[in-house]
Amino acid sequence: MKHVLCSFSFLLLACITGYSNDKDSTDKNTVSQKEIDELANLFMRLDSIEKTIEYQHGLVNLENGNAKLDIPHGFKFINAKQSQFILEDLWQNLPDASVLGMIVSDSFRVNGIFNSWVFVVTYDGMGYVKDDDADDINYDDLLKDLQEGQKQANIERTKLGYGELNITGWASTPFYDKKNKVLHWAKELNVAGNEDNTLNYDVRVLGRKGVLSLNAISGIDQLEEVKKNIPAILKMASFDQGHTYSEFNPDVDEVAAWTIGGLVAGKILVKAGLLAGLLKFWKLIAIGIIAGGSFIWKFVRGKKKQEQYAVETIADGSENSSTVS
Repeated sequence: MKHVLCSFSFLLLACITGYSNDKDSTDKNTVSQKEIDELANLFMRLDSIEKTIEYQHGLVNLENGNAKLDIPHGFKFINAKQSQFILEDLWQNLPDASVLGMIVSDSFRVNGIFNSWVFVVTYDGMGYVKDDDADDINYDDLLKDLQEGQKQANIERTKLGYGELNITGWASTPFYDKKNKVLHWAKELNVAGNEDNTLNYDVRVLGRKGVLSLNAISGIDQLEEVKKNIPAILKMASFDQGHTYSEFNPDVDEVAAWTIGGLVAGKILVKAGLLAGLLKFWKLIAIGIIAGGSFIWKFVRGKKKQEQYAVETIADGSENSSTVS
């Protein structure tokens, strides 16, 4: 509650500043009445969605993941259905049925303007990934291949109504921990229409029959914050007995067609879409170009009316959450 009130107070101050500066303003960036209405509606919709989220702590058995997470104090988990809603409907990622949930900080709120990062959890039962090539990969060449491949992927994204996504470079060069069978790397991305670049930090934990993915998405300025949380995130994840990398049996287990290099060349998630639009409006508010304090009035008036939004899709996810004990 304190977080929301703090944000709201700053918003009020910014609007007052805007009122004093906007009387003679001809700034081309001035927000229209329609945009103010849209922002007010957006805040109320996000508030409604936030109330439906069932955050989980403690032991979480991942559905179809042959693994579990132990969520400690300072973090929380969002189940698969609700995570897919956030990623696809709010942040405009392509649909992905492999998403098992998201790990977020304890301060995370769907309606939070200053959320810094999330870790998206997925599992791919691709088989046992051999790591023989780990020391031989030229990651500069791989980056060029990734950038070229993304150009082709953007054709499909555009057809589906999504903005183009471009890889600007490594935010953290790939590193493979042979002892613990964990692969790390980070890409810096730019989504068309967004001023700020996105961080895509990937962690792959190799198992006997597949790979558990912990994929962090955030703003590029949160790189150090994400890195700081990697050790804690890794401690949460463990494969169930019979599914660890060391238990591989070449006589019965399937070997994946993927290699370490192939894992690095995998799919990309972004924190864009609706919340990026919200942040854009926030920046406009912060520099004082919304006049008259009309947004505050509309926000408060809307709260009093208690407008309801159709959030049944995400609410249904509460009934199908991952097992917690």
